[in-house]
Amino acid sequence: MSADRPGPDAGPPGGPPPGGPPAGQTPVTVMQIPPHADYALRSFGQPNAVVRQFDFWNSSYEWRRVFAEVLGTFFLVLVAAGAGLVNARFGGHVIPLPAQVVAPGLMVGAVILFMGGVSGAHLNPAVSVAFAIRGDFPWRRVPGYVLAQLAGAAAATLVLRAFVGRHGAAGLTQPGPGISTGTALLWEALLTVGLVSVILGTASGAQQLGPFAAIGVGSYIALAGLFGAPVSGASMNPARSLGPALVLGDWTSWWAYLVGPLLGALVATGVAYILRGPGGGTRGTQAAQGTLGTLWVPGRIGPPQQAPGHPGAPQPDETS
Repeated sequence: MSADRPGPDAGPPGGPPPGGPPAGQTPVTVMQIPPHADYALRSFGQPNAVVRQFDFWNSSYEWRRVFAEVLGTFFLVLVAAGAGLVNARFGGHVIPLPAQVVAPGLMVGAVILFMGGVSGAHLNPAVSVAFAIRGDFPWRRVPGYVLAQLAGAAAATLVLRAFVGRHGAAGLTQPGPGISTGTALLWEALLTVGLVSVILGTASGAQQLGPFAAIGVGSYIALAGLFGAPVSGASMNPARSLGPALVLGDWTSWWAYLVGPLLGALVATGVAYILRGPGGGTRGTQAAQGTLGTLWVPGRIGPPQQAPGHPGAPQPDETS
């Protein structure tokens, strides 16, 4: 037998010698620690060791995420519903149709860029549900996000009504002339399949688009609006439609704008599975949940510095 390989009677490394402990000493019992208990013991004393690894367990920043969804949806509905109300207020076509349908896409792109790292910038209950089905977003957060999105949409409509007043159905999304509610529902579902497919696709590590997701998502919203708005309003977003309906008290065909986008989101998650397999990867979860608390925390970035010209700021070398 090799000299460096203990025999069957050898004790464990560092344990009592073969044949039992020396006279006068108490026998030592070697305890086997289960792997999960060993991990917990090694994490003991490290603040939030588990929470930092699995950020969806950490709710300390949830109010920031919810506020971001309220604010982002507020701006989206402000431009989406505001164009129709402004036109009705001033008459004619002060804001032409192409500008009306492109503006929401540009706003969504801007919102993704400035707060996507906080909440994921869903701005849409259909997107929150799709991310949850995909496994990129925890279901327990979905109700809070949906309520925040509806609140932001309602708040934007209240502001618009206060500034420009109510003008019939202006600002609402309704089927176009001669379009039935059922047709509008299917049209919204079809448009939402494309929207959510773009969102899930640009959130995938396979594309590695990062901030360019704002360009893809914003562009799709603008393009879908250019040809889809005359049919159903091209809402693709239950919050955008139901928020104004709640404030203005007009529930015409409202269920089409609830069922259609949710149905489209469900189909889009199936498309994503066919194209890329199951979700839940690092890139997908970062896009869906934001990176607040994992890659960054609120606070000053870099050391504090005084602005040039401030009395406490270092003066430039005049000889250089």
